[in-house]
Amino acid sequence: MLAALKKSTSKPVPEALTDYTRKVEFLKGLLEAEKLTSPTEKALANQFLAPGRTPTTGNERTSASKTVHLQTKARCTGEMRNELLGTTSNTGAGDAELRNRRGTALDERQSATELDTVLQHHHNIQEKLAEEMLSLARNLKNNSLAAQNVIKMDNQTLTQSMRMADVNFEKLKTESERLEQHTKKSVNWLLWIMLIIVCFIFISMILFIRIFPRLR
Repeated sequence: MLAALKKSTSKPVPEALTDYTRKVEFLKGLLEAEKLTSPTEKALANQFLAPGRTPTTGNERTSASKTVHLQTKARCTGEMRNELLGTTSNTGAGDAELRNRRGTALDERQSATELDTVLQHHHNIQEKLAEEMLSLARNLKNNSLAAQNVIKMDNQTLTQSMRMADVNFEKLKTESERLEQHTKKSVNWLLWIMLIIVCFIFISMILFIRIFPRLR
């Protein structure tokens, strides 16, 4: 069926096909392990079986292959323990079978309890990680908002500084023009004053020569 599904034109997505292949390989390995005679070999073979993906959340159900693997593992463990304790003798076959069933049920309950504990532990870890990630996201958002406000204030300050610089430049330009005009006016007045003084001195010399003739 798996080979026909792989060759089919309407085959499922690769993830589902990979999951089907893993489950088929698990069933084949489980059947091969059941063919072994020694409980130790069965337990060792079951250790290397991959039942499929382990549930990652507490709401996700445990897969059937995982349940079968846990039951088979518990049964092989009980058989191996009974073999080590010598309870598989011919004289006590009925009692051994009863104890084996009780041990298997107990092991299954213990395995289920351990599985629930592990799943709950992973669920708690995931919740803690989710809370930490949420806290980090909030801190990042707050830091981003603070940085945005600082950048906005810096932009406003820079804009005001540029406006003040433009105003000061215009004032400086106006004062420079006024100073240039004032300097030109001062130079013109000084030139006229010097010309007047020179003319006055020249006229005074001429008058002085006319009034006081040259001594003989």
